Amino acid sequence: MVVYFRKRLIPSGRNYLSKNHRIFDLWKKTIVGVIPALGIGFVAGKYIQERLFNSTVVGLAFIVDGIILVYIEKRKPLNRISSVEQLTYKTALLIGLIQCLAMIPGTSRSAATVIGAMLLGASRVVAAEFSFFLAIPTMVAASGCTLFKSGSILTPHEFLVVAVGLIVSFVVAWLVIAGFMNYVSKRDFKSFGYYRIVLGIIVLAYFTFLKF
Repeated sequence: MVVYFRKRLIPSGRNYLSKNHRIFDLWKKTIVGVIPALGIGFVAGKYIQERLFNSTVVGLAFIVDGIILVYIEKRKPLNRISSVEQLTYKTALLIGLIQCLAMIPGTSRSAATVIGAMLLGASRVVAAEFSFFLAIPTMVAASGCTLFKSGSILTPHEFLVVAVGLIVSFVVAWLVIAGFMNYVSKRDFKSFGYYRIVLGIIVLAYFTFLKF
């Protein structure tokens, strides 16, 4: 994500401070937006996963997310915010709070962020972009925590496997981000909404009948 959006996220060139004011401002909004997830995740993340991770919650989360996505796309779009630079710090914080719903198993972090941004008046493209920006510190914190806990017990071979995984993930992520941003610039999220609804119904039906 950092490499794909490098011109938006990495300061460069002469007149360092004045020229890159927008970049620094974007990073500050991103940090503000991720604070709720870091705080709530640290305090209650493990508890939420242990208590709510089951097929019923996951299936219902798929369906609810899907319904909301379809509803947002079918209503008249607000589109008061046509660029990430127009996001206020208050809006960034509110989007970050809504992102915390992704701690509920089955709720997509991207979907929660996009839904929050669009409900607050952001265009589809702005919602998608800010969702990616928020993912950067969130994923760095989560990955760093995991490596800190398990890195000292990894063997050289396991480190090599992790390195290969990182390289493959980098290439795939680049292609997916490029394709996704091209998609949302031309199409809406209704297909994703319907997909989540169908998947949720399948999950609920499968595990309900499996019990019998």
